[in-house]
Amino acid sequence: MHELSVAESILEIATRHAEKAAARKITTLHLVIGQMASIVDDSIQFYWDIISKNTIAEGAILNFKRIPTEMQCLDCKRRYVPNLEDMACPDCHSDHIEIIAGQEFYLEAIEVEK
Repeated sequence: MHELSVAESILEIATRHAEKAAARKITTLHLVIGQMASIVDDSIQFYWDIISKNTIAEGAILNFKRIPTEMQCLDCKRRYVPNLEDMACPDCHSDHIEIIAGQEFYLEAIEVEK
């Protein structure tokens, strides 16, 4: 249920920026979510539809862009897309790895009507 607080944060950020831009309506929000982020698009949409009622964001379209997971082996420096069953480096089989993409979550852009 943490998606409710995520949706509330998105609404707060979007309305604050829209008001600074003297917008009368928020039409579209572009969200970037990493594959490993524990955020469910449908849940965000569900809560968004409820909490945006009677705001300048009511009816705004949420566009979700998913970023695939990418790892880097800290031993051999190989960058790779992990296998969900085995995250180890496919070259040297090291578990000494770093996530370099896939945990993102941010509001990339807001489209408004003035």
